[in-house]
Amino acid sequence: MSSSTAKPARITPMAAFADWARTDGLAWVYIFKAVLAALLALWIAMRLDMQQPRTAMTTVFVVMQPQSGMVLAKSFYRFCGTMVGLVVMLALIGLFAQQPVLFLSATALWVGICTAGAARNRNFRSYGFVLAGYTAALIGIPAAQHADGAYLSALTRVGEVTLGIVCAGAVSALVFPQHAGEQIRATVRRRFTQFVDYVCRAMSGHMERAQIERANLGFVADIVGFEAARTVAMFEHPESRRRGGRLARLNSEFMTASTRFHALHQLMNRLRDSASATTIAALTPFIHEVPPLLLDAGVPVRNAAEAAHAAARLRDFKAALPKRVRSARETRTSDPAFAPLEFDTATELLYRFVDDMLAYAETYASLASPSHERERSAARYVPKTNLVAAAIAGVRGAIVMFVLSAFWIATAWPSGGTMVLNAAAVCALASSSARPTLMSAQMAIGTALAAAVGMIVVFGVFPHMDGFVLMCVALVPALLLGTFLSTRRPVAGVGIGYCIFFCFLAGPDNLVHYDPTGFMNDAIALVLSMIVSAVAFAIFLPTDAPWLRRLLLADLRREVVLARRGRLASVATRFESRTRDVLSQIDALAAGRPALQREALQWLFAVLEVGRAVIDLRREIAALSDAPDHSASLPWRREIDATLDAVARLFDRPGAARFDAALKQAGTAIAQVQRLIAASEHPREERHRLQRMLSHLHFIRTALLDRESPFATLEPDSPQGAPHAA
Repeated sequence: MSSSTAKPARITPMAAFADWARTDGLAWVYIFKAVLAALLALWIAMRLDMQQPRTAMTTVFVVMQPQSGMVLAKSFYRFCGTMVGLVVMLALIGLFAQQPVLFLSATALWVGICTAGAARNRNFRSYGFVLAGYTAALIGIPAAQHADGAYLSALTRVGEVTLGIVCAGAVSALVFPQHAGEQIRATVRRRFTQFVDYVCRAMSGHMERAQIERANLGFVADIVGFEAARTVAMFEHPESRRRGGRLARLNSEFMTASTRFHALHQLMNRLRDSASATTIAALTPFIHEVPPLLLDAGVPVRNAAEAAHAAARLRDFKAALPKRVRSARETRTSDPAFAPLEFDTATELLYRFVDDMLAYAETYASLASPSHERERSAARYVPKTNLVAAAIAGVRGAIVMFVLSAFWIATAWPSGGTMVLNAAAVCALASSSARPTLMSAQMAIGTALAAAVGMIVVFGVFPHMDGFVLMCVALVPALLLGTFLSTRRPVAGVGIGYCIFFCFLAGPDNLVHYDPTGFMNDAIALVLSMIVSAVAFAIFLPTDAPWLRRLLLADLRREVVLARRGRLASVATRFESRTRDVLSQIDALAAGRPALQREALQWLFAVLEVGRAVIDLRREIAALSDAPDHSASLPWRREIDATLDAVARLFDRPGAARFDAALKQAGTAIAQVQRLIAASEHPREERHRLQRMLSHLHFIRTALLDRESPFATLEPDSPQGAPHAA
């Protein structure tokens, strides 16, 4: 036998360049665009003889993002936040300008409120809260020292900020623009392909539990990222706005389909564990027919046209499924090893999964049209942080402001105002980060580096420069360094701190003042404000401590309580989005700690399985007729309501007693519904509804008894499963 000695394929220079252009090349395009926008803002501000052109320059680095839509979204909320901060600060100056203690106390309270709002809203809306607090401090603290010119000073700051916003948006949109719409199209294709691949592998039994967990974590991250990109794309192009509702609906339908498939897959696993070979044999043909329906010519769907073909196949399969299921059930009823209740539960989940995938494929197919009826019933995904955690972030920000304000008043330090107003910005910005202590510390490092470079530029280079062009030559290398650092994820905080505060310290004004003492005082004040903020984040209820993770896990479990008590018309959409949103927050806190991530995923799976079954059961109850034998006062209705309440109490506060009560109540409700079905003849539709209600009850009970459920440690020493229909 001869061994192969083939050499690896040689990469051509053009292929290498194309690969670089798709990766690092995009980062360098962004770097040069950011520097260009900053210099453009500086030039226009100087030509307009604005008081502080460096404010416009700083604004560019604050709002600049790789994608045009991100810049426009961030700029929109920055402008709104700036105007709110302006109005509030003018009111505070009018009330407390003569009382420094009252003025700074009121400012600290306002900054605390804005910090809490920024922490609560984890999207671009949070940036509006950041700027409402920061602008109040930026405008108010200097203006309060010269109250007679407060109004003019405030309008000047707003003009400079607006100029920076306009320059950043114009350069981002006109110079080598990158659009979120392209990212969304790629994400839609990739996600459908990955989900179909996941379904095929899971249904064939070729996936381990760890692979399933990784896949679901990826889906959660994808859902959150897709919604962020969709929001950004709305600012870019009318096409994105025309399809915005369908894109939101697509995200919602993907969540529903993935939840339903996970429930089906887990039920099949439980059947295998309980050695229900006869029941599995009856189900297997139906299960194996689904994956080919999601393929087009043997490969996953790649575009809207192929999605339309997949939808047609799913529609035909769904229409024929009930009759085929009834036929398969009737042929095995006499087999003593056959479990009808298990079979009914699994086929009900299969039918609902096919229906959910059909809706998902139809929405995907509708994207080919500029307008469509599916646009009108859009589901919204709104990320929210725990209210207690957001309030703690606000209190922390207010405390930092109080402490630094007291230090300023006690020492009369000339740069104390700079320290206080910057602390407001750092607290608000870092509070929305998953690791605020690290973010604050990195910004301090970046600011210290900016101070060192800025001192060289201001006192060593500027005196030798004559004219705007030469000044740009001096600024470009320094700005390139900071922008480059901001594109590198591990040190992004360093780059952000460097860019913003290099402009603050070394950004030239129309009339340059060479004041080394003032420069050093301001630099020390900036770094000190970030160090104090980092210490506050590390000491005062730190976000990486167990308290926040426990709080978020409790939020995740309480989604089952919402499923039981929420308004039925909108509870499903909120349930699906909130569970993923909370898990994404927990996963960010547990990064690098697999045991904590696994625990969170176990709770996610339990919440999704049981919560969705609770919602489906409530819908079936709501659809019952007003006939006397459906009255809510009848024993079987009371037992179902008691089961739902017991399950909600279990997830609200898990414990052995509540677990036993939920299991016992579910078993009683199952027996009651079985007796009702067997007691008398029911119209066909009513009988099918009762069978579906029985399936949901049975699924809830088996989900609680799952050996991989977080309730496994509470399980009594009894055989796993539920009573089967005889």
